[in-house]
Amino acid sequence: MAVCLAWLGDPKQVDVVMAAPGPWREVIEVGSGLLVLESDESLSRVYHEVKWLLSDDCALLVAPLAERPKARGVTSGTVSWLRDRLPLP
Repeated sequence: MAVCLAWLGDPKQVDVVMAAPGPWREVIEVGSGLLVLESDESLSRVYHEVKWLLSDDCALLVAPLAERPKARGVTSGTVSWLRDRLPLP
């Protein structure tokens, strides 16, 4: 299982990704345009599946998370969600 952080340049497109049956087990919005996704697939596969859901002019960045990041001011439940899936640095 891998956890990826995805930033969408257009926060309005988050709902499209959240509703799609992508190659992820779970996806949560942790901030405006910022998602974390749990998947068994590769980073490339997750990136491309998200990219294909977005409009062509929407910026996208997807990065793997190997360790639990420090977080503040994120959506309620985010820190617990990350704690359940990622080790401390």
